[in-house]
Amino acid sequence: QVQLVESGGGLVQPGGSLKLSCAASGFTLDDYAVGWFRQAPGKEREGVVCFEYSDENTYYTDSVQGRFIASRDIAKNTVTLQMNGLKPEDTAVYFCATGILGPLCLSGWAEPTRYNHWGQGTQVTVSS
Repeated sequence: QVQLVESGGGLVQPGGSLKLSCAASGFTLDDYAVGWFRQAPGKEREGVVCFEYSDENTYYTDSVQGRFIASRDIAKNTVTLQMNGLKPEDTAVYFCATGILGPLCLSGWAEPTRYNHWGQGTQVTVSS
């Protein structure tokens, strides 16, 4: 069965850090493009980052550029999102998702309908 499971969310003070993980089962993550999305109450789902082929081919939304780093651990079939310098506006449920390579991240990557599999989400709350 194909599954994606996020973990690592929680409560953190402004300026703090969290590391989210997304573990895959039933398929190999490295064979797909990976996106992280977030959704705050009353707002639509927002693309955070997309990466495929290599770490060089990684694209971040402007609001997280320089603060968030996406990476992968091929041996563990897991991808991570290291979040630094967190702000209250980063508060949201964070989702990982996979889509078909070839290319996905070059343009239009923040469109949720382009991704085939989704995790259940993990809550990130940034508050003093």
